[in-house]
Order: sequence, then structure tokens, then C-alpha cells
Amino acid sequence: MPVQPGDIAPDFRLRASDKSQIKLSDFRGKNVVLLFYPLAFTGVCTKELSLMRDSLAEYEALNAQILAISADSLYVLAKWKQELEFNFPMLSDFNKTVCRKYDTLYKTFVFEMKNVPKRSAFVIDKDGIVRYAEVLENAGDLPDFEALHAILKGLEG
Repeated sequence: MPVQPGDIAPDFRLRASDKSQIKLSDFRGKNVVLLFYPLAFTGVCTKELSLMRDSLAEYEALNAQILAISADSLYVLAKWKQELEFNFPMLSDFNKTVCRKYDTLYKTFVFEMKNVPKRSAFVIDKDGIVRYAEVLENAGDLPDFEALHAILKGLEG
């Protein structure tokens, strides 16, 4: 069952592109924008995460930490992060355990690829409660960034 607003966000521990371990609950006291995306180095994923990179100061002003998750390997994520100068943690859910917790997997993606993360956005408040959940069926769509901002502004108001 998909994670819904009002749910306690499922906790997780994943490796980041720098090989450090990051645990969601380590960010208690801060809002988190949790983004799942299908594949590194692809057009829409590059556009989405570049928009996040370029607006990081806006998110930080709203007491928000961005965390980006895909099923790509640490090495792919490290290369992509370096090339595009992403300024937030890039997390590898290679085994898709977190994607399953958040119910964000396509059964079949392009080119018959199975179990690829759906483009999804969650806002988790400083107490670990999901305040916004958007799981997109069409990987060509982007999350509603205006809605993300509105939720975050409401949390800080």
C-alpha cells in the first residue's frame, strides 16, 4: 500500500554516492524532500534533479533536506553527481528495499526493465510524518514543485 500523508515515514538506511550511510531518522528536526527517480543520466531525471540543485537555497530556507533515491549503483551515482554538481545526497537503493517500503516501483519500465523506481516526491516533516506524497505513473512527468513548496512553507509557518 502506498505511503500516504499522515503516515509515519518508513525509516531506512542507504549508502550515498560517497559511500557514507544515511538514515532518514537522522534528519528528525528537519523537513525532508524525498525524491525517487528512475535512472541516472536520463533526460527527465537530469532535468528534475538539476532543478532541485539550482533551487537548493530555497529548500534550505524552508528547513528542508533533499534526498534523492534511485536503484543505480553507488558508482553511477558518484559519476552523475560529479558531472552535474548535485549538491544533496544521492542514495542508492540498489536492492530496492526502500522503493518497496514506499511502494514506488514500476512493474515494467521502458525496454522491458523490471522494478525501476517510479518518479515520486514525498515531504516528511521534522517529526517523521509524511505531509505530501506524489507517485507518478508517467516517468516523463515531473513532481509538482509548487505543491512541495506550499507544504514546506506551511510546515514552517
